[in-house]
Amino acid sequence: MTDQIALKVDNLKKYFRVEKRKILKAVDDVSFEVRKGEVLGIVGESGCGKTTVGRTVARLYEPTDGRIIFDGQDITDTPEKDLLWFRRKLQMIFQDPYASLDPRMTVGEIVGEPLDVHGLASGQERTDKIHYLLEIVGLSREHANRFPHEFSGGQRQRIGIARALAVDPEFIIADEPISSLDVSIQAQVVNLLTKLQEERDLSFMFIAHDLSMVRHISHRVAVMYLGKIAEIAPSERIYEWPLHPYTKALMSANPIPDPVIETSRTRISLPGEVPSPINPPPGCRFAGRCPQVHDRCKEEDPYLKEIERDHWVSCFLY
Repeated sequence: MTDQIALKVDNLKKYFRVEKRKILKAVDDVSFEVRKGEVLGIVGESGCGKTTVGRTVARLYEPTDGRIIFDGQDITDTPEKDLLWFRRKLQMIFQDPYASLDPRMTVGEIVGEPLDVHGLASGQERTDKIHYLLEIVGLSREHANRFPHEFSGGQRQRIGIARALAVDPEFIIADEPISSLDVSIQAQVVNLLTKLQEERDLSFMFIAHDLSMVRHISHRVAVMYLGKIAEIAPSERIYEWPLHPYTKALMSANPIPDPVIETSRTRISLPGEVPSPINPPPGCRFAGRCPQVHDRCKEEDPYLKEIERDHWVSCFLY
């Protein structure tokens, strides 16, 4: 990992119109950076906007506002026809390995399609490349002639990973790539991603619910709540010394594989429910559930500030 910035996101917003006069603020003023060779984990409750961040950064959704700077180039408003270079450098691994693979195409056609789109290989070279990609993700070359329905969920996700690697990308957005897999398979896929990241020096955005997996694979972790980032810090720091009240509650719910520690620690229970992103409350989004709320929190929206080196938190307590 270097200090060079692979991706810089400034004040990113993504709003969806759900009715004539209603706007859903899925991502609201989010800023972060990902360094080259770094894995940034993004965690949070369902509906917090982490998948929307990934899809907007990948330009699968058009941003409502803000800037996306990839490899030094502002791609926020770049027309789709001029994004072919970007599509080659940044690839995405999708959450559902059942829905993300075309059931009418063979595995060889699925993995080889990016090679065709970008004109990277043809003939025997293309065939050899497909076989190589299948083998590095733990499949065999014989699988190239089969269809997706002939594989398990874990195998399908490996096919998705092979497809993402076909164009030799520099950056991968992994959108909850293990959430639909059996627990026994999740660790295999995460270990595969870790191995590929280290061998190829890839930059990653790893979006997930599983806090233990995020800690295992990530260099830094961003915690999201209702469309905003609550805290960003190095992985070990945020797990050992969380600052934001929401992060503390989230980490307290993460089970520890030590029965002595697990039975002695106190879990933080949050009252109420997550507010609607269609009509979010004024001030801090977390104020209605926060055990340390002040009057200021209900009126002003806190901004992300650096409390110590590389540890950022959006909270008036600091």
